Amino acid sequence: MNKKALSERDICTKFITPSLEQAGWDVATQVREEFPLTKGRIIVRGKLHTRAQHKRADYVLFHKPNLPIAVIEAKDNNHSLGDGMQQALGYAELLQVPFVFSSNGDGFLFHNKIASDGVVERELGLDEFPSAEMLWHWWADHQGLNTQQQELVSQDYYSDGSNKTPRYYQLLAINKTIEAIAKGQQRILLVMATGTGKTYTAFQIIWRLWKSRAKKRIFFLADRNILVDQTMTNDFKPFGSAMTKIQKRQANKSYEIYLSLYQAVTGTEEERNIYKQFSPDFFDLIVIDECHRGSAAADSAWREILTYFHSATQIGLTATPKETKDVSNIDYFGEPIYTYSLRQGIDDGFLAPYKVVRIDLDKDLTGWRPDKGMLDKLGNEIEDRIYNQRDFDRNLVLEQRTLMVAKKISDFLKATNRFDKTIVYCDNIDHAERMRQALVNENADLVAQSSKYVMRITGDNEEGKLELDNFIFPESKYPVIATTSKLMTTGVDAQTCKLIVLDQRIQSMTEFKQIIGRGTRINEDFDKYYFTILDFKKATELFADPAFDGDPVQIYEPKGDASPVPPDKQDGMLNEGDEAQEGFTYPTEGESRWTGMSEPGDDDGRVRRYVVATVEVKMVAERVQYFDANGKLITESLKDYTRNTLAKEFASLDDFLLRWSSAEKKQAIIDELASQGIFFEALAEEVSKQFGKAFDPFDLLCHVAWDQPPLTRKERVEQVKKRHYFAKYGEQAQAVLEALLDKYADEGVAAIEETQILTIAPFNRLGTPIELIRAFGGKAQYEQAVNELEQALYSA
Repeated sequence: MNKKALSERDICTKFITPSLEQAGWDVATQVREEFPLTKGRIIVRGKLHTRAQHKRADYVLFHKPNLPIAVIEAKDNNHSLGDGMQQALGYAELLQVPFVFSSNGDGFLFHNKIASDGVVERELGLDEFPSAEMLWHWWADHQGLNTQQQELVSQDYYSDGSNKTPRYYQLLAINKTIEAIAKGQQRILLVMATGTGKTYTAFQIIWRLWKSRAKKRIFFLADRNILVDQTMTNDFKPFGSAMTKIQKRQANKSYEIYLSLYQAVTGTEEERNIYKQFSPDFFDLIVIDECHRGSAAADSAWREILTYFHSATQIGLTATPKETKDVSNIDYFGEPIYTYSLRQGIDDGFLAPYKVVRIDLDKDLTGWRPDKGMLDKLGNEIEDRIYNQRDFDRNLVLEQRTLMVAKKISDFLKATNRFDKTIVYCDNIDHAERMRQALVNENADLVAQSSKYVMRITGDNEEGKLELDNFIFPESKYPVIATTSKLMTTGVDAQTCKLIVLDQRIQSMTEFKQIIGRGTRINEDFDKYYFTILDFKKATELFADPAFDGDPVQIYEPKGDASPVPPDKQDGMLNEGDEAQEGFTYPTEGESRWTGMSEPGDDDGRVRRYVVATVEVKMVAERVQYFDANGKLITESLKDYTRNTLAKEFASLDDFLLRWSSAEKKQAIIDELASQGIFFEALAEEVSKQFGKAFDPFDLLCHVAWDQPPLTRKERVEQVKKRHYFAKYGEQAQAVLEALLDKYADEGVAAIEETQILTIAPFNRLGTPIELIRAFGGKAQYEQAVNELEQALYSA
């Protein structure tokens, strides 16, 4: 056998897998080949998107189906034994496994991250691969796990019989939590970006602890009814009859898995404190969803529940741990045991990236001052001062500004898709209602088809709240546009939301992250791969804050003992009816909690909110920013992106030309560059506007990156024909080459690189594929002729 002639897959089949079997590995349950790690980052430019190359390990080895323990990277035999090691170490870092192998079929290079003898890497023969039991023993010994702890850590996760397994980061979150609990840790914080499956992760943690009987009675707490109901019918469904939802008034103690709203079991009246009907040691485990809300505050009534059940292991789940001088998740739960950030999720391709359209309005930038003695729409004299963006829609309403924002939102949807689900975040309920009216008038044709095309979904409006499920449900056409203030900032699983509009002044990083999280889910069935943020109030400047996607930093300053704050009055704790309090906003420095009230006046006769109808508002600037590979928002044109991408890939024009001419198939280079976000279709449209002609990808790249004058495909064909290029071929071969040139002129290089082209017109009129190939002397000669034809086409 000539091992050098074998493919990488042949090396796996003939050498690596047999070595694993010989070492006692169960290939069916412990060995996963071509194991998917990431999906490939979604790259967006204009209206187009593509996926970057995904990461996939050649082998991931599992001690049990839920416990990855080693990675193997395979190469063909033309590589050295260790050529795959650096790649394997990258995969091992993602999975956080201790044992890493590289192989070319001759043996293995073994990298042991927990080596006790100081030898990190050593070579092994094909018959020296360690057994699963040996690797597990090394790892368990390194972790200091006794037999009982090993049994808990090895408990299988739930499987419905399908091939669905947790994603790599979910495996890490689950396993790290189980390991921490096995070692006796009582307070655990998991930070996972919105849309990464926190509830599914929590289910698998609970399932394993429950099945192992390490935790027999479990309490899952959330702060929205919809979160509890979705959890019971979706992720937690396998618990079946062992599960119940705690309702108000009476607690049934015959179940094992309990789910509840905070609000359903707490309150100022004694009869509402249902949790006290359970003994303090009743629950073994409490899982707190969205723990950045109620449980972050030390003096909250919601924290009282956790204090009451202090002997239970408590796990906090959040996308946005709350860390201020007044409240802290870390102070209570400790540092996060695992963090999977929005940036990681986008980079891995599990979360939708975003582009930002910043729209600046003249009055927002320069402010507005009323004329002396000017009256508002209601006849109130407007206080003489300069009003700026901080005032708009709170204590001053410029009606023309609302109309302008509604028009820009509608124009955007008309240019993309008028049925893309859209959330418009407003400063308060009055603002949300005015925005609803303006959007209705801007979209009167679609509102005539359904009055639910635009809906206000706020806490005070029952009709709107009843439509929340329909807005979330992907199959439901209406509502399309939802105007809101606070109700939809968190806990709303809007998978198909493609447009988030920020006409709200946002000062809280926690709130900003939660709002952005409404758009980060991907739904390929409904063509949802990315979303757009339309920003009218500079809220997206928070993207530049290092705290946006950095690790949470504790800055909590304990204030001493304080009386518990009722759940409906806790800062940042929005209950289902909070928005009914007109003008509710999160407090910002120097502001009271209750701002922008809509009453015409108060006890001292001052007007709370002026309404001005006649002041014109204009758009000053609009710019589009994209999320780049480093997690930064950049303002970059398609041409700039193409130029910068090619500069990283090719040292010079000569380097590009050399790679192009030596490529067996030119389409392979085009496909590779497309996977890096070069959108040839959009680029061709942009360049053709300049020249009034359509160009080949080759010419587009040479022109955009290196300022070469582009030629059309027809111009390239004419140059080849002028050179009498076909003279050395016979009559039938010349006819084939002439037809290939015509095909290239019409369809491009990809069409002529496939042999199957000889089966279609006009080639099938020249002879059968076998006859046509024989005219060149055989398949190898035909392929060489096509390659030479391409060289002639691009030699100019």
